Amino acid sequence: MLSTACFKMSFLYNYYFLLRMIYIALQAWEQRKLGDLVVDYVEKTSVQNQFPMLTSSQQKGIVLQEDYFANRQVTTENNIGYFVLPRGYFTFRSRSDNDVFVFNRNDIIDRGIISYFYPVFTLKSADSDFFLRRINNGIQRQLSIQAEGTGQHVLSLKKFKNIVAMFPSEGEQKKIGSFFKQLDDTIALHQRKLDTLQQMKKGFLQQMFLENGEKLPRMRFADFQEEWEQRKLGEFYSFKNGLNKEKEFFGKGTPIVNFTDVFHNRGISSNDLNGRVTLSEKEISRYEVKEGDIFFTRTSETINEIGYPSVMLDIPEKTVFSGFVLRGRANSNDPLNNLFKKYAFFTEGFRNEMITKSSMTTRALTSGTALKEMYFWLPKNKIEQQKIGTFFQHLDNTIALHRHELDQLNILKKACLQNMFI
Repeated sequence: MLSTACFKMSFLYNYYFLLRMIYIALQAWEQRKLGDLVVDYVEKTSVQNQFPMLTSSQQKGIVLQEDYFANRQVTTENNIGYFVLPRGYFTFRSRSDNDVFVFNRNDIIDRGIISYFYPVFTLKSADSDFFLRRINNGIQRQLSIQAEGTGQHVLSLKKFKNIVAMFPSEGEQKKIGSFFKQLDDTIALHQRKLDTLQQMKKGFLQQMFLENGEKLPRMRFADFQEEWEQRKLGEFYSFKNGLNKEKEFFGKGTPIVNFTDVFHNRGISSNDLNGRVTLSEKEISRYEVKEGDIFFTRTSETINEIGYPSVMLDIPEKTVFSGFVLRGRANSNDPLNNLFKKYAFFTEGFRNEMITKSSMTTRALTSGTALKEMYFWLPKNKIEQQKIGTFFQHLDNTIALHRHELDQLNILKKACLQNMFI
């Protein structure tokens, strides 16, 4: 398998080659009416659930409806008379609230069925891989013009076929289509790897932390046999509400831990903080942040997102925290290793504790008083804590690396599409 560096060099070379090809090839591209390339396909089901039900989504393409809607088929009414979508054929949702029309191709099963709001068509000429990218890039304005209606806009297949777009020769189409297919396949592979790593992390959290009355984790490092302890947060930590200031004070001055810093990150470093607020020395002293401080988001629109945790991992200089988060600080000797803290309060067991003991009216809310009564589990041996924290930190670093590579591939794809389809 190619190394990451070789992989990137390979795609950079292909990208450079593609840009040169664009410059040359565009000289020979010509306008083609889509109706000259497309042929309607109308086949309808004759019995209920004749083939698997499909969904044409904007983000994931053609997917099985039961997979898209979490193991349930939404279309439970009579689907006799729905359109049949064979493998390799195209479809799109003909109705849009925002003039966005996304075209997809069935690449997953031999034959599926889809609602009659999704016209089906195939090609009588043109390369299929190229055509799929062509109709999803560079013709949005024409799609909006062809769509009809005052409220929800409708794009009929007949109107779609009136659109004129630039096309190269079929030989050139095959080269371009093949390039983008390889790029999409590589992106899909990286996405699957990332999904696998994230599921692996979830599984390890369940195995290496306690839940449901357990006293020993199901998976453990060697040489550790002691039972874990169940304790209340209030036995070790005091909680404080953060700083509230008028908006004109924000934008410059002292670094501040904001709601988004805590919500999106289980661990925070000083270099991660972008927020600034103008304060007096007295205010800085009152709302100071120290290494090892635990933060919890104080409010949320939904109960499931209340009390997201984060821990300050380094030594911040003159840093404060926002009124939208709560700060927990050890009363004396902290019983938890900082890396262990990063994961201990985002386990399924503690999340259930947080949700159960928080309140919900128009918004979800937690407080220092509520946090003090919440139970958590810990091994008394800090060496074991360190090993657990380090293990998950390494896993997080691997996930971050794969996410970065995936982001880079998507940036490369976007740049290629913007340069190719104008």
